[in-house]
Amino acid sequence: MSGTKITRVLLADDHNLVRAGVRRILESQPGFVVVDEVADGREALAALERNTVDVLVLDLTMPGLDGFEVLARAKRVQPRLRILVLTMHAHAEYIARAVREGADGYLLKDSAVQDLVQAIEAVMAGRAYYSPPVQHELSRLVRAGTALAHPLDQLSEREREVLRLVARGLATKEIAAELEISPRTVDSHRANLMRKLGLRSVALLTQFALREGLLEGP
Repeated sequence: MSGTKITRVLLADDHNLVRAGVRRILESQPGFVVVDEVADGREALAALERNTVDVLVLDLTMPGLDGFEVLARAKRVQPRLRILVLTMHAHAEYIARAVREGADGYLLKDSAVQDLVQAIEAVMAGRAYYSPPVQHELSRLVRAGTALAHPLDQLSEREREVLRLVARGLATKEIAAELEISPRTVDSHRANLMRKLGLRSVALLTQFALREGLLEGP
């Protein structure tokens, strides 16, 4: 195998069985070496600091920093890095945000066994790779003119108000009183925010609000 170019892969997924399965697929093929595997976003960035990596295989929903945060930062650490998202999420919001944040490919976990090697070879060759359902969803988004829309553009004015108050640390009843709406309506807006932005916690909503400049001061 002396003439085979080696592709160095970092695995980032919080499920041990997924990482083990991906490692097994790659190590059964010539030309791939898994240099490290991690279970959360902070560990992924730390692994990029200490390893030379060609391709990061990245889950989107992880503890610590989620996959979107890693996408936003990883290529600052290694500018030549290729990133293949490997996820169960086929929702439009996840796909659009991942593409916007710099994903080179987007592979669904249910097709990883068949398509993982092909996907990595594609992104290493400078081509995008998307699972067929993802291609369909991207085509729909492009036709609708929303594929590259900014995340804030998806939010109504009331959802932005709720986001600002959530990020300020107000409880549901306090937000309801501030906006003169019911607590149930606040909960509904918060759920819509998480769905539209692909964020799974109030802490991540707060990080997003800070990053987008929605809060003034501390």
